[in-house]
Amino acid sequence: MAKYMVLYNSKVKASDNMANSTPEEMQSSMAAWIKWKEEAEKTVKFDWGLPLQAVARVTSKGIDESDSQISGHSFMEGEKEEILELLKTHPHLDRPGASIDLLEMLSMPGV
Repeated sequence: MAKYMVLYNSKVKASDNMANSTPEEMQSSMAAWIKWKEEAEKTVKFDWGLPLQAVARVTSKGIDESDSQISGHSFMEGEKEEILELLKTHPHLDRPGASIDLLEMLSMPGV
């Protein structure tokens, strides 16, 4: 089975979302994630990951502010088609302008 990194993208920074949510909103959101996770784990392996916030973009020309919309990550292991179907119902997508990127983790020969 292939391993994947799941990147959650949002127009709202994770720290802003958490700071501007009521405890009830946070609890409701977490309940939706837990329900989704329980369903997903019937067919694939899922590891939570953490919220993320872009800090900077570093290039050979210097350091700039990042415009990345990545707001969190998780790891999944299973068949790609099954994972994609599950991600279509992920509660993260309930947020306006949200998206999810699925990245396959490739093995490195000789390492």
